[in-house]
Amino acid sequence: MRFPDRRRAGQELGVRLTEWAADGDLIDPLVLALPRGGVPVAAEVARALGAPLDILVARKIGVPGHPETGIGAIVGDGPPLFDRRALAMLGLSEEELAPDVTRERTELHRREHLYRGDRPAPGLSGRTVILVDDGLATGATARAALHHLRTHSPAHLILAVPVGAPSAVTDLRQTADDVICLHQPPAFQAVGQWYDDFDQVSDEEVLRALEEVRTDSGPWR
Repeated sequence: MRFPDRRRAGQELGVRLTEWAADGDLIDPLVLALPRGGVPVAAEVARALGAPLDILVARKIGVPGHPETGIGAIVGDGPPLFDRRALAMLGLSEEELAPDVTRERTELHRREHLYRGDRPAPGLSGRTVILVDDGLATGATARAALHHLRTHSPAHLILAVPVGAPSAVTDLRQTADDVICLHQPPAFQAVGQWYDDFDQVSDEEVLRALEEVRTDSGPWR
């Protein structure tokens, strides 16, 4: 299974979630996107569910020399969450990665301010929170995001992605209450290989998608 682009992937994911939701009660649902690539996907999910859309900015900490391979991640002002087994295998320490954490935290705050401005983050307690990204490779970013969300006491925490590495999907089932993944290819190498169009999403596209969904569904809550 390949997807033409993130928007089409989001539409297909939205159909699956709508079918899934028919078997249970989604209490006051909220769709949260991991920017930037997760936003076009999440916008379609939010439309399908008639739910509000917001963002949760997380930043991946990559392996030195191989930044696309996530070895940890940060969310908000919380401490980094590292894959300690991977650190040990690579002979790395958290101290060695401190400059990378500082750099990524600066970018995280830039994006939070740009995407949200002075608007407060939505309340999560007692709600069904659906975290959406465009795919899972190592799952490091999604894992950190789920751990962060869990501290806010959602009623139900769902991770939804169009495509993911089977090992990452299996691992994250221990962190989320449910994981919805349309395609888990055995030969998974990278998220982008499962999209015809996987161009980088710009800040302008993120802001436009957030505004369009807000216009469709009303004020954030």
